Amino acid sequence: MAAVSYTIEKINEILQGELRAFDQQAVVHDLLIDSRKLYTASEALFFAIKGTQHDGHRYLNDLYQKGVRNFVVEQYPANIQSLAEGNFILVPQVLSALQALATYHRLKHRIPVIGITGSNGKTIVKEWLHQLMGNERKVVRSPKSYNSQVGVPLSVWLLDDSADLAIFEAGISKKGEMARLHQIVQPSLGIFTNIGSPHAENFDSVSEKIQEKLLLFTGVKTLFYCRDQQDIVAAIEGADHLRSVGKFTWSRLGKADLQIIHLQKQGLATQIEGTYQGELRSIRIPFTDEASIENALHCWCVCLFFGLSDSVIAERMSELTAVAMRLELKEGINHCTIINDSYNSDIGSLKVALDLLKQQQQHSVKTLILSDMLESSRDEAALYADIAALVNHSGLARLIGVGDKLAKYAQLFKVTEQHFYPSREALIAEHGLSSFSDEAILIKGARKFGFEQLSALLQQQNHETVLEINLNAIVHNLNQFRAQIQPGTKLMAMVKAFSYGSGSYEIANVLQFHQVDYLAVAYADEGIELRKAGIQLPIMVMSPEKRSFDAMIRFRLEPEIFRLELLQAFGKAVQRSGWIEGKSKPFPIHIMLDTGMHRLGFEEHEIARLLETLKPLSHLQVQSVFSHLAASDEAAHDDFTREQLAKFERMSERVVNACDNKVLRHILNSSGIVRFGDAQLDMVRLGIGLYGVSSESSFQNQLQNGSRLKTVISQVKEIPAGETIGYGRRGKSAHTVRIATVAIGYADGLSRALSNGVGKMVIHGTKVPIIGNVCMDMCMLDITGVDAQVGDEVEVFGEHQPIAQLAQSLNTIPYEILAGISRRVKRVYYYE
Repeated sequence: MAAVSYTIEKINEILQGELRAFDQQAVVHDLLIDSRKLYTASEALFFAIKGTQHDGHRYLNDLYQKGVRNFVVEQYPANIQSLAEGNFILVPQVLSALQALATYHRLKHRIPVIGITGSNGKTIVKEWLHQLMGNERKVVRSPKSYNSQVGVPLSVWLLDDSADLAIFEAGISKKGEMARLHQIVQPSLGIFTNIGSPHAENFDSVSEKIQEKLLLFTGVKTLFYCRDQQDIVAAIEGADHLRSVGKFTWSRLGKADLQIIHLQKQGLATQIEGTYQGELRSIRIPFTDEASIENALHCWCVCLFFGLSDSVIAERMSELTAVAMRLELKEGINHCTIINDSYNSDIGSLKVALDLLKQQQQHSVKTLILSDMLESSRDEAALYADIAALVNHSGLARLIGVGDKLAKYAQLFKVTEQHFYPSREALIAEHGLSSFSDEAILIKGARKFGFEQLSALLQQQNHETVLEINLNAIVHNLNQFRAQIQPGTKLMAMVKAFSYGSGSYEIANVLQFHQVDYLAVAYADEGIELRKAGIQLPIMVMSPEKRSFDAMIRFRLEPEIFRLELLQAFGKAVQRSGWIEGKSKPFPIHIMLDTGMHRLGFEEHEIARLLETLKPLSHLQVQSVFSHLAASDEAAHDDFTREQLAKFERMSERVVNACDNKVLRHILNSSGIVRFGDAQLDMVRLGIGLYGVSSESSFQNQLQNGSRLKTVISQVKEIPAGETIGYGRRGKSAHTVRIATVAIGYADGLSRALSNGVGKMVIHGTKVPIIGNVCMDMCMLDITGVDAQVGDEVEVFGEHQPIAQLAQSLNTIPYEILAGISRRVKRVYYYE
């Protein structure tokens, strides 16, 4: 939240729009682009951005009802007369207007602005520079990874008169984007971290990608970069717009402003020595990985440029802390859900974390455990007033504050239940952990307070095999498929079988938040679990059982009807329930047609009898009619698929024509959405595609890996030649082998068919084979030649070994692998 204010009249003047205002002097503090993330309504300005699948204009009425009065639009709402107290700025393009407002705001501040771009490390360099320089300067920086066409203007809006240094990230995915970001950021200093593969598919070459990124640095006074990256160096030296720019370089291979002459990894730290201005200097960082070393060297250059003393740099480099790049959602004690963000604490990241907390509809009680914020760039009273305003509009049931500052400003908070403690230890000793039950808990603290220990105590303890679900990837994949469907076509998401092994309400919460139209489960108990977790979306049950009918009606679960007996029995159950009394609509059902799958559904010769049976059942309403494609993912069967589509058109038309209401028709699954786009009809069904799996290789490249199964090494030993390994003595060693026993077996869902070299896992980027038979709770890996130790992480599938690749080893499909992962495997959900 920014200490910034403009009148709506002034903003219209900046945007050169057409103002239709109830109050031209209305004050705007906050910019809003997502109607679901509203905190303070009265002083918010909503930008109704149009995207490929979303149109912000759809939410104007809802936001007006919630108290928002200021809007930037591309067309006035049809019912503008009923929004009489609204202030509307009409512009040709809303996103451009947002960027123009941020550009104007940026030019009001004549302070050093560091612009950072590159393929990796942007956020870490930004956060470390704040850790290194925040004591001397009041620093404003991008929240989290706000580096997009929308994120950058929202970051720049945070500039206020108290700041004397700003650090903003800029990320691009295609040509033409960086010029717009440069206009907004207009950096006086620039950092180019590195170049890599992200978004490479949208550029003709690495050179083209570098040249696009370099547009950010037009007009900077000094550019920081590594001379060892030859592609970057060549592009900078050949760029006309950078000829007059000062260069500050570092190198581990040759001459540079900061020349690294010695680097030694010692335990968990790295000692680095270099020469700068002819003098030997040294730092020690508490990291040993190459990415952290590279990021630290960029930061070292900037600190030297700003004149920090060697002693101050050395001291602060040694105290650098890891940057939490993701928010983790974990199962907690006493049926709680834990959101762990225990490594950083600033108001921008607090807002992001509270957004995730609000989505946890499985709990009616939401708790925030918050430490003092140790920002030095804001006036203390103003900072805590803004924190309180944010917290007060978050729907919290309980606030637990840790630290003297929060206690000092306790009167600002309006949460019903409040507790304040001087330290983490006092919280644990005085409050206890047993009081936390059936609630969603956000743990948000500065590193100084050691909240990671609190997080560990509140988490439910499971064994060390974990299925990580990347919620950003789920949303990305959802949007990729949405881009394939026509406007107005509804989307049903399949969350049956524990969401293909990825969790039930956790995934459903995300899908509900991102406004899919329908959910589908296999059995009624899955739907009941979702209802109890606060999921309000319509839910179709694909395998309804008679004994569950009463519960389905009570929890508003809509059955798939695939035979007459089922239809008649459900009709009687609805009558028994008294559904008609006081209800304005009949109970919705879904009719399943068999067009060639021959699993479930009415065949064509049964349609007439189906319609006759439906006639007297006025208390039921056909909500949709649908069918399953048998082989939409295999080109060899495309003729059969087209026959199914034609048959469905013919059969479904008879059902639709017999109904008085609008009936949704749907037949396409994940692969069908991509391969048979002309058959989208009224709705499509998305399943495995959500998790980043597509049968089309060209479309697969547009998806992100949604899940990662990992475990750890429990023991390492050497086995002499001639010995056998595992049950049945199936693993044999022709020579001395080094094996690692890992904590995953067939009770966790690891197929026994992966035994004896069929399956592989990944350790430190190297694939190693399973040796011997997979056991119930563990298996053994041949790690000969791999530097691996007890406690090291092992990837079963994920980034280095996609699940489709593992499925191919088993001659099966990714569905089976995901759905087979045991419930005892801990699920961890995270947002980057």
